[in-house]
Amino acid sequence: MKKTFQVATLLAAMALSAPLLAKTFVYVSEADDGTIARYALNEQTGALQLLGRTPAGGKVMPLALSADHQHLYAAIRSKPLRLQSWKIDRATGDLSKTGEVTAAASYPYISTDKQGRFLLGASYDGDVVHVYRLAQEGGVIAPPVGSYKTGHAAHSVVVDDAGHTAYVGNLGTDRVLQLKLSKTGELSALANGYVKTAAENGPRHSVLSPDQRYLYNVGEMGGIITQYSRNAQGELSKIAETPNAVAAEYKLQHGLERPPGYSDTTPRIWAADIHITSDGRFLYVSERTSSTLTGYHVDKNSGKLTLIGSWPVEQQPRSFAITGDGRWLIASGEKSKVTGSYAIDRQSGALKKVSEAPAGGDANWVTIVRD
Repeated sequence: MKKTFQVATLLAAMALSAPLLAKTFVYVSEADDGTIARYALNEQTGALQLLGRTPAGGKVMPLALSADHQHLYAAIRSKPLRLQSWKIDRATGDLSKTGEVTAAASYPYISTDKQGRFLLGASYDGDVVHVYRLAQEGGVIAPPVGSYKTGHAAHSVVVDDAGHTAYVGNLGTDRVLQLKLSKTGELSALANGYVKTAAENGPRHSVLSPDQRYLYNVGEMGGIITQYSRNAQGELSKIAETPNAVAAEYKLQHGLERPPGYSDTTPRIWAADIHITSDGRFLYVSERTSSTLTGYHVDKNSGKLTLIGSWPVEQQPRSFAITGDGRWLIASGEKSKVTGSYAIDRQSGALKKVSEAPAGGDANWVTIVRD
């Protein structure tokens, strides 16, 4: 009886301490340095601690996680173009390289499906989306098994939770492509293959609401957030547009596409990333010229966005990420010497900076892993 009581007490103590033992790691690609910075995130305080840097051997930019969060993927955008896979040590956050394959294009955005079958890459330079198979042990298999010509400047690709539909932000055509993703990785048009955004908005990154009812896309040049509803087949219908929230305050002109060699001293809208909390209550977007993040409350029924506010963050924030519990937001800056940690107010959605840690050159992509 005494032994049974002791075992029960031990199990109860372990259960209570489990959240405290859980570890959250943050990975930030540092393109100029060719490294991936590794951070530990304190789940109680939001404090960031730099653990070290992993050499990637080239201009490393977009990152993506495997469905089981055991592997990290990276796209190298300097020649030779490559896709790398890394095993994540869930105890220390260390990365062990497990593979590298030739990439069929330069990808500013990569993502995976939740079924663990595929890695997808959108190519701005190649006007194409590719689909690669993932091996059972987590590596990327080349060459790609699926390919779809997108039109000018594909900038992102995300897959719905069911793994049936892919959506591509096509900056150069003011379209969000809607594509069917087959079980073998082939891509084909869904319905007519696209929906439109506002003219010259430059659709960039997209995010699906957790309930999969809505897709939100932010335009790089217009800064407009376009909200689409999804039907049972995954087809999109535009239902609302939310204007850029910081253009007037920072006196930003309408943005322009920025090809290699772009030079313009006029302050212009230059929106970048978009994410939503796992409970679907708050949505955030980054704007690089003003170096701000803007937050919105998401109506639980209509999905409509209501402005919460805007906050200065790291200089030129290309990427940010939100923890799975919705408590912390981590932002990088392409011209910042630090990566910042922000507390998300659970009632209002407002951001408050709580910590920062050193960052390398051209820090641009943020990925969070929780054990």
